[in-house]
Amino acid sequence: MGSWSTAKEEMALRDMYVVRWLGDEVGAGTVKTKDGLTSPSSFYPHQRPTMWMLPGQNQSWVSEFILLGFSSDPTSNRLLFIAFLLLYLSSVLGNGLIVILICLDVHLHTPMYFFLCILSLLDVGNVSTTVPQMLVHLLTQPQTISFAGCWLQMYMFGALGLTECIFFVVMAYDRYVAICYPLRYTVILSWDLCTWLAAGTWACGFFFSLIHTFFTMSLPYCGPNLVNHYFCEGPSVRSLACMDTYLIEMVDLVISVFMVAAPLSLILASYIRIAQAILKIKSIQARYKALSTCASHLTVVTFFYAPGTYIYMRPNSSYSPEQDKQISLFYNVFTALLNPVVYSLRNKDIKEAFLKVMGRGRVAW
Repeated sequence: MGSWSTAKEEMALRDMYVVRWLGDEVGAGTVKTKDGLTSPSSFYPHQRPTMWMLPGQNQSWVSEFILLGFSSDPTSNRLLFIAFLLLYLSSVLGNGLIVILICLDVHLHTPMYFFLCILSLLDVGNVSTTVPQMLVHLLTQPQTISFAGCWLQMYMFGALGLTECIFFVVMAYDRYVAICYPLRYTVILSWDLCTWLAAGTWACGFFFSLIHTFFTMSLPYCGPNLVNHYFCEGPSVRSLACMDTYLIEMVDLVISVFMVAAPLSLILASYIRIAQAILKIKSIQARYKALSTCASHLTVVTFFYAPGTYIYMRPNSSYSPEQDKQISLFYNVFTALLNPVVYSLRNKDIKEAFLKVMGRGRVAW
């Protein structure tokens, strides 16, 4: 009875905000959303949400969202534009270089580098789903995105992110086989198995993202349409829904358990076995090489899983938009930048492949 009363009070509060948003005083006052966000009229003067009127109903739905981003100050936005542009270019060029080197050097045509190539492609796709639009919004007004555009961005970001979640398990399995069964490495991880593992992770990621996006975007959004984020991420958009989102939160929690908690448990189990195998290695040099390879993978996994787990596996009552925007940068932007740095600067094979390609270029020139 108490939860029903709370839901009714929340709906009444939402209706009050919607009425105020659609009222004539929008240009003169401020607009408040359920999460406590206040948007001055000077930030978006006289701007009202574009609405859809459903046939046969008196209820209207928003047809676009406004992404508030990080700041409303033009000077701050210009500085952020330069910073994120450099981060984006570094991420794309770094991961792109890894893909090119692995494709060109036959010595890198092994399961480990095949998986690293796919990880780089995932990172390029992930960061390209959100950052280019954020860069545009840092310099232009208004910062709008259509309902369909928000749907597509949420789906692609979720699909690539969930695929990467599972793919880290595949990479952990690769390290487990390489260290625990080095003589049977190429036999166990045949090219057929590698292809099926890669295809399976992509299929799972895109399927579960479709479920998450469908349920989130099927909620009624009757205004306000201010998303306190720099892209359409599920929890941020869902907080604007005009109905109780408990069921959708439970669906997301189940997906998170399968796609985040379960893979993370498998990764930890793999590295426990790897640690046991490393302790049995007598050669200090061989032990250091094994630890170095695993440390690279664990560093990237930590930066990706820790913030992602916090965002998607916590109760909606602890939703904090300003904090979430900053935390999401870790698994969206910084991880994509970290991968080429960790796997290239700490990897002798990648360095040698780069020197070979540069040497061929000098000879050709």
